[in-house]
Amino acid sequence: MVELERTMDPIRLSVMRSVLTDADIEHYVFDTGAGAILQGVIPYRLMVREGDLELARRALSEAGL
Repeated sequence: MVELERTMDPIRLSVMRSVLTDADIEHYVFDTGAGAILQGVIPYRLMVREGDLELARRALSEAGL
């Protein structure tokens, strides 16, 4: 797994996950527990498989993210 993006914005994270889901790109969010407890301190990490990294970047770029 590689990090696609790190964000503290749960709304942005939700939109990015939606784009990846629509593109059939498997993804995971790391640090949700710590990020929820320590909001504004620990960012959420959006992770994808290394082989999907460029495809995921392209999908997010085409979505304007």
